[in-house]
Amino acid sequence: MATFDKRDSGWWQAKVRRRGYPTQSKTFATRSEAEIWARKIESDLDRGIFQSASDAEKTTLTDLIDRFKKEYAPFHYRKREDEKEAWRFQLARLDTLLGKYSLAAIDQKIVGVYRDLRLAGNKQIKMDPVGDSTVRKEIFMLSKLMKFAQIECGILLPRGNPVDNVRKPSEGKGRERRLTKEEFARLEAEIKRSRNKLLYPAFQFAIETAARQNEILSLTWAHVNLERKFALLKDTKNGEERAAPLSSKAIDILNAFPKPQPAGKFNPTDRPFPIDRTCLLSVFRYACQRAKIQDFTWHDLRHEAMSRLSEKNDFSILELASISGHKTLQMLKKYTHLQAEKLAAKMG
Repeated sequence: MATFDKRDSGWWQAKVRRRGYPTQSKTFATRSEAEIWARKIESDLDRGIFQSASDAEKTTLTDLIDRFKKEYAPFHYRKREDEKEAWRFQLARLDTLLGKYSLAAIDQKIVGVYRDLRLAGNKQIKMDPVGDSTVRKEIFMLSKLMKFAQIECGILLPRGNPVDNVRKPSEGKGRERRLTKEEFARLEAEIKRSRNKLLYPAFQFAIETAARQNEILSLTWAHVNLERKFALLKDTKNGEERAAPLSSKAIDILNAFPKPQPAGKFNPTDRPFPIDRTCLLSVFRYACQRAKIQDFTWHDLRHEAMSRLSEKNDFSILELASISGHKTLQMLKKYTHLQAEKLAAKMG
């Protein structure tokens, strides 16, 4: 049964006790509000559909983000020394704008307002507008947080996951920037002139292997097998290690380095490319500036590498996915027109 107590503050506390269930209580400004709440709880108990949302009401998004960082992130995201991982920025933005809300209060309307605010920006709070892709990733991070609350924390969300029924910004078109032959020659020449002697071999290795920047920089000699022509990449984007095949040129690049110790006895931390990420990007950016090349990033080398492989007429889409480490063939759709050309040639 329900009981109602008036507090010294003038507010009313409603309590609903039922055998076999934990006591439910909540405080309201008026007795009538307390009675309405109590009748709803008792009705749900009578029908056997009662589920307590008290944890969702007491937990703010800031609280949930703190738990996510401690209990989930260390086991699902790779850690960078500078702590500039994309997921940290996404959590920080969500925390800034939605952190004060309880999980029970966050509904699809609030998520929709967040989406529109991020896309349009707001001068009053000094927030610049950002692109569809950025907002899309932030909203999916919010969805991941809500699933973490439900599955890992056992918190009942009274409205379910509020992100499910919210329109997401379009995924956007992936970058397809490739250098012309003239641009490539200019950039290669400037990279060769760089005072950083690791830039050119890292540049060549990226084009030969289609490996991501972090995969190259974290590669250790202990995971390079020159005889069997593969390198075991541990620090991948999706967290799953993969064996990357090494072309003859990639092997020549590695063979040109002095080996730190006799083969088979490498220190686990010895790396072919012992260069800091920030340093690599900095010297690469300066080389692009000297070569007068605009709108070209280190990650575009991966697209260059995949395009070159697609043009060789030797690899199927599945083989390209094995080389690049893409989890889905959808991610390789930008190369399918090259595959179609090969199929047409075979059809005669």
